[in-house]
Amino acid sequence: MVSYLQIDGLTKSIGDRMLFRDVTFGIYEGDKIGLIAQNGAGKSTFLNVLAGKEDYDSGRVVYRNDLRVGYLEQQPPFDPQQSLLDFATPERRDAEDFSGPDLARQMLYQFHLTDMNQKMGELSGGQLKRAALVKVLLSEPDFLMLDEPTNHLDIEMIEWLENYLTRKRITLLMVTHDRYFLDKVCDKIIEIDREEVFTYEGNYDYYLRKRQERLDNMGAELAKVKNLLRTELEWMRRQPQARGSKAKYRIDNFHQLEQKSHLNLSQRNVNLAVQSSYIGSKIFEAVNVSKAFGDNVILKNWNYIFARYEKVGIVGGNGVGKSTFIKLLQGIMTPDSGHFDIGQTVRFGYYSQEGMTDFDDRKRVIDAVREIAETVRIDDKTTLTASQFLSHFLFTPATQQKYIHKLSGGERRRLYLATVLMRSPNFLILDEPTNDLDIVTLTILEDYLVNFSGCVIVISHDRFFLDRIVDHLFVFKGQGEVQDFPGDYSTYRHCLQEEEKERNRQEASASALASSDKATPAKPKTEKKPRLSFKERKEMEELERRLPILEDEKSRLEQEMSSGTMTNDALVAAGARMAELVDEIDLAELRLLELMEIEA
Repeated sequence: MVSYLQIDGLTKSIGDRMLFRDVTFGIYEGDKIGLIAQNGAGKSTFLNVLAGKEDYDSGRVVYRNDLRVGYLEQQPPFDPQQSLLDFATPERRDAEDFSGPDLARQMLYQFHLTDMNQKMGELSGGQLKRAALVKVLLSEPDFLMLDEPTNHLDIEMIEWLENYLTRKRITLLMVTHDRYFLDKVCDKIIEIDREEVFTYEGNYDYYLRKRQERLDNMGAELAKVKNLLRTELEWMRRQPQARGSKAKYRIDNFHQLEQKSHLNLSQRNVNLAVQSSYIGSKIFEAVNVSKAFGDNVILKNWNYIFARYEKVGIVGGNGVGKSTFIKLLQGIMTPDSGHFDIGQTVRFGYYSQEGMTDFDDRKRVIDAVREIAETVRIDDKTTLTASQFLSHFLFTPATQQKYIHKLSGGERRRLYLATVLMRSPNFLILDEPTNDLDIVTLTILEDYLVNFSGCVIVISHDRFFLDRIVDHLFVFKGQGEVQDFPGDYSTYRHCLQEEEKERNRQEASASALASSDKATPAKPKTEKKPRLSFKERKEMEELERRLPILEDEKSRLEQEMSSGTMTNDALVAAGARMAELVDEIDLAELRLLELMEIEA
């Protein structure tokens, strides 16, 4: 294997806070690695250190000579006066290569960036992140580092990027909370947990299984440590008079055991056990609601009656009005016509993108929460102080005293989520709640929402999150068309793919018939249609024989790739073969349909 990067004994702290200690591992050509850690554990800092943008305390970071490195930062740098096209177009390495601007235009359009002359300083944060993603992909680096690449992408863009990174032979290290994305793209997972690093040679599904095994083993080891500690504690308390130097190892051992016994495997989990307030049978009804901004129609005579405990996902491309829709529901915006009839018991809890900026950065975390409530009712028997409540969201007493401006992006989002839930809403409206949240927090949030005794509307590009939470989807298709789809996102996507296949079959059949009509002279209607030639019949027989073989190979590869037992090289080869198989099967099916139409 060709070594691209070696990391030896890497240690980084910020003030008195240790982020990671003595990290050692290598990255090799073809690796596609997902980096996982909880918010505040230093994921972005780790990437910045590798990219040379931050110093570190000790250790070594050694790249292969002449390695081209591309890095997508969480907040990419830019020249505000530079045009979008100039920003995204890579510098030419070959004086005769004039394709750069054309390729940049093509990929910018793919990410819904259409004004090539727009100044970078005029772009929104989401547009800037997408432009920077285009720039780094077009630079064709040997080694690519991506920090939350799926943020600000709609699902269509995420799936395009997922397929691009899966098919392309590129070495990759990325931070993302998108679990489907991790599972499909990555063949290795590296986890930073309690200042240590753990490596898992497989995709996200494999990581989950092996991580649980590790935690189970740690739990068993912790029980042994506590038993040993009791014995050593008794010995220490007896205070033997002639302890001497030979007993020193037992004193040292005692302190080590004591330190280990304080390890709490569940101490870093978020607890969202906040009781919702009562919600009545009448939720709200939308009556002939319409809204448009000029020619951009968001809703057109839309009617709907919400039921108790309903959980709805909202999906659609950027700019179709998803965020506008949920603002209309709450009266933040006013419809052009029609109205909403809201039930008297409905209490909204709104988690918005704009809400992140509502905090006063000059305040401490605990003070911001106490301004909302000094105590929080968890259930009929339990009430927590503001400080106790924050501890359920991973805010230690020391972190509660931090000023808000010193929080990481994920910590800030966790604080915002806490302030939304502590008001005990019974109708949650969540606008992209998964951005910047770590996977542990996401999983706990999902568990909370699944058991939430109220209504939920969620806008999200996280397919895993949608699949776990929602009963059905509102699909915004643009120009006021909203489809109510009865199922989760994966089911909806599968239906779209089947519809696309059917359209392709129909187009192929129509094309084959048109070609046949053009190639064959007009004949009286009483004559039979032309039959297959000998060569075509043999081709059809070969396709009928070969298609099941290809399908079996594809199924076998899928099982092997998800088993977690393949080596990195084998996974890379299997991924490349899988892409070839998909193309071969599609072409074979289309050609077989053409021949069957002629034969019919």
